[in-house]
Amino acid sequence: MVKLGQIVEKIRSKNAGPFWLTIDIFCGSFAQFDQVTKGLSTESVANIFNVETKRIKRFEIASLNVIKFSFPRPTIQGSAEDRDIHGASWAALLKNLEIVRQPK
Repeated sequence: MVKLGQIVEKIRSKNAGPFWLTIDIFCGSFAQFDQVTKGLSTESVANIFNVETKRIKRFEIASLNVIKFSFPRPTIQGSAEDRDIHGASWAALLKNLEIVRQPK
């Protein structure tokens, strides 16, 4: 197994409105994109963020070598309970996620 942060160019998180967060995984090549799309399950992402799998939207954008996950924020943006108003810290949680290496 390999850690996601070791093989991709960048992992970024941001707001997708006051009720949703988006995580973007930028792969430097189609080979990396292919490895990540095959080795990274939506279930493992759901587990890290403590979200039901069915609530996560997954987008694979091959023309850009990008995988995107969107899911509901645990609290409304800007509320008293919100500890990350911009949604920027969520990406760090994926960096150490191990993904399955695909046989060559």
